[in-house]
Amino acid sequence: MKNILLYLLIPILIGLSLQPSLAQQPNKKDYDICIYGGTSSGVIAAYTAAKLGKTVLLIEPGKHLGGMSSGGLGLTDIGNKYAISGLALDFYRRIGQHYGKFEQWVFEPHVAENLFLEYIKSAKVEVLYQNRLVSVTRNGTLISEIALESTNKATPNNRVKAKMFIDCSYEGDLMAKAGVSYTVGREANDLYKETFNGVQFMKGHQMLEGIDPYKTPGDASSGLLWGINTGVLEKDGTGDKKVQAYNFRICLTNNKENLIPITKPEHYQPEKYELLLRQMEKRPWKSLQDGFIWSGMPNGKTDINNRNGFSTDMIGMNWEYPDADYQKRAEIWKAHVDYTKGLLYFVGNDPRVDAHIRSELNQWGYPKDEYTDMGNWSHQLYVREARRMKGELVMTQHHCQGRETVTDGVGMAAYTMDSHNCDRLVVNGMVKNEGNVEEGGFGPYPISYRAIVPKETEVTNLLVPVCLSASHIAYGSIRMEPVFMVLGQSAALAAVQAIDQKLSVQKVDVAKVQAQLKANPLADGSLPEILVDNSDVLKVEKKGDWAIHKSGGYGPDYFIADTVSSDPKSIKYKPEVLKKGKYELYIYYPKLKNAAALTLVHVNDGTGIKEVLIKDTEVKVVGQTSGEWVSLGTYSLDAGRKAYVEILAKGSDGAVVADALLLVPAK
Repeated sequence: MKNILLYLLIPILIGLSLQPSLAQQPNKKDYDICIYGGTSSGVIAAYTAAKLGKTVLLIEPGKHLGGMSSGGLGLTDIGNKYAISGLALDFYRRIGQHYGKFEQWVFEPHVAENLFLEYIKSAKVEVLYQNRLVSVTRNGTLISEIALESTNKATPNNRVKAKMFIDCSYEGDLMAKAGVSYTVGREANDLYKETFNGVQFMKGHQMLEGIDPYKTPGDASSGLLWGINTGVLEKDGTGDKKVQAYNFRICLTNNKENLIPITKPEHYQPEKYELLLRQMEKRPWKSLQDGFIWSGMPNGKTDINNRNGFSTDMIGMNWEYPDADYQKRAEIWKAHVDYTKGLLYFVGNDPRVDAHIRSELNQWGYPKDEYTDMGNWSHQLYVREARRMKGELVMTQHHCQGRETVTDGVGMAAYTMDSHNCDRLVVNGMVKNEGNVEEGGFGPYPISYRAIVPKETEVTNLLVPVCLSASHIAYGSIRMEPVFMVLGQSAALAAVQAIDQKLSVQKVDVAKVQAQLKANPLADGSLPEILVDNSDVLKVEKKGDWAIHKSGGYGPDYFIADTVSSDPKSIKYKPEVLKKGKYELYIYYPKLKNAAALTLVHVNDGTGIKEVLIKDTEVKVVGQTSGEWVSLGTYSLDAGRKAYVEILAKGSDGAVVADALLLVPAK
């Protein structure tokens, strides 16, 4: 029993040791940089600016840091690891260290929050909790001061001055109150000559055919079931103000010692789930996976997401949220809590749900060691999209698909253009969802610096790395937590440069920001890693016949030798080592169905060759990723290009892959 109690207490005690007191008044009134929104992007931006010697105030309207990354989204949406760099990558490396791996992209909420608190503590960042924005004072194009109010009314309202401001909120409140142009909803396809924007009536996460929308089947006069709107399906590509659905990424556990049973929540209304029953009647569930994306997290926990036509997404119930006042937002938030808790209780208890599904659900409960001051429920609603700035440049579908490329990139994105459903309505007498888009097939692409700054005629000391300038469908690719962290770091670097050189954010030398990101990726002066991608023709030597594959690897493509042959085939990586020292070497190993059982690798450290065999069965891929970094060992390397790593494919019994090589300075 003592061991069980200790297991439950350890994460709580660690969190308490890291958690600063919930400061509700700033230590002073004037800062170099003020960051609004304690999201993952906000934390990384604050850490970066503080490490570079600036006085920083991070303002968080709630009581927790990390946003969705600590709020239940443990199954990280990556797209392609090549796009994740700097402190964002460092975060996932620290997650990996916690779980005994090189890096990891799936994790428990409290583990993520504790890491964010470590960043704040190590950089001595001042955090102002439970304060939210009331108004913005401008002097011409400069924000001079912001006014805040205490969310718990326990302390006087605050006013804060700063030289630079960064809006890292999911809602874009600072941007909007500063008078910056923005949009909400979906542009018409015609505006940017796109094909996946506006109304999209597709098959993904769709209601089954033939589901009657009326309370009394066949009787329109009985009224629509809950969750169905009264609108009419418009032509594909039509613009509107509808917003893709929000939900909670639900953390449950099946560890009985750490489990709080799911009981009937307040405001429980079983009639909200009538559509779910009708869907189940059409296609009975075999397991919970038929209605939820039920992803396992470490220590018997979950990250549960929306799946199919009726699930955790509260479709069409959030359209007012982006521009709503705080009271209305709180009402929408609470409605999502009630709906989601009610859904879990309904599936686990309503007698109309098949007994084996009820039994499966009731093996789960709320974890005692998560969200301990929030009733064991997430502190963050998944605000997938709210306001989007109209900045110096608008990222569009064309940038995602590589038809247009920017040269002032300060981050990369790589995820599918993804929009959850925006509406649920009656189409041809049946209930249907509208708005789901999942269009990929492209590699990593750069995000323009001009997309995170307002127009120079509007505001000149504000950066917006979260509600950045992008069309609805492009934002669907960019809006991932690792990308927000990358852009937060870039925004902080730009803010520091703007202060030091007395520039507007629009006049910042982006090339210098790019150089800083490369030379000092962790903002602490540590030696950068050395990456050699297979596409680097100056550092990669190819022998024999290797095909190029453009999906499923690290970066834009990878080499593959997929035929059994006695002909010698090899890929030799020749990295340039700038500083003598010890390095741990890794190769990226995409997991293939037809992979060779063994991959032979030669490592030459400059003094001799070491043979390394990679066993395909020993490489376990975790999370939404194509592969894993596999260690080749630690080596002492001289400066220069004496060392090399060679992958050989001679006589293999299956496909051999050559993707990327990574040299990590040993600590």
